[in-house]
Amino acid sequence: MNSLTIVAIAIVVLVAGYALYGRWLAKTWGIDPKAKTPAYTHEDGEDYIPTPKAVVFSHQFSSIAGAGPVTGPIIAAMFGWLPVLLWLLIGGIFFGAVQDFTALYASVKNEGKSMGVLIEKYIGKTGRKLFLLFSWLFTLLVIAAFTDMVAGTFNGFTVTGAKSSPNAAAASISMLFILGAVVFGLFTKYVKPNQKVEFVAGLVLLLVMLAVGIAFPLYFTKNTWIAVVMVYLFLASVMPMWLMMQPRDYLSTFLLVGMIIGAVLGVFVAHPAMNLPAFSGFNVGGKSLFPTLFITIACGAVSGFHSLVSSGTSSKTVS
Repeated sequence: MNSLTIVAIAIVVLVAGYALYGRWLAKTWGIDPKAKTPAYTHEDGEDYIPTPKAVVFSHQFSSIAGAGPVTGPIIAAMFGWLPVLLWLLIGGIFFGAVQDFTALYASVKNEGKSMGVLIEKYIGKTGRKLFLLFSWLFTLLVIAAFTDMVAGTFNGFTVTGAKSSPNAAAASISMLFILGAVVFGLFTKYVKPNQKVEFVAGLVLLLVMLAVGIAFPLYFTKNTWIAVVMVYLFLASVMPMWLMMQPRDYLSTFLLVGMIIGAVLGVFVAHPAMNLPAFSGFNVGGKSLFPTLFITIACGAVSGFHSLVSSGTSSKTVS
């Protein structure tokens, strides 16, 4: 099948799922768009902050659109493109979106409380303890895996000791990106520009950081970058949302959305043929379709981590 047809079908199905099933869920739950959210009733200037829709969207989107949604389907494609497409659409609409939406709404309805507090309220203390223990262990694994991956990507030297300019440039851009996010957070906090000025300023800042990062690469070893990433994680966890997390994710969305638009336009212009078979079988290379498909495609369809984002941070900023 032509890739253009696949992309077109996916776009239509996802838009229909959002417009029809999403609205049905909102109506069924009795969501009142005029109700005061915790961002207003518990506003503290740090975690509870009334935030524009575009910024809330960028935070939610950037927090969950990591490497998993890209690498997972690539690995699962060993079974063919059809099982991957079906699980992305069915899982994303009827499982992942519902989970994230439910977690967000439940938290908003309960004063922006996190998932652990909600579990204790509706299930019990034992359930809360088990959930928090699992979340803690899961977070440790994620931090360890992504710290190693990022440090390896930023490593300015090859195994032979030669300099790696692409890696060093990526590291430099990322460090400038973090500093730029803080500056952008201060700008939006105290200058309070309108959304058009904010958009233009963010785009210009992003382009400047890309240009400067490429021109001045940072050559550090992997171990050095591990230490830098750990310091960054600590600082990001204690800073107010408006200073680091929100502006970082807002700026990240420019890159994410830009790449998605570029990829879709590329398919529409070139419409390359799909060389993969639609279905390769239930057992490929010693791996079974179940559960491999659902393990590899987690973030792309349904992932428990996404509910932590919805109930942990997004629910406190929805205005």
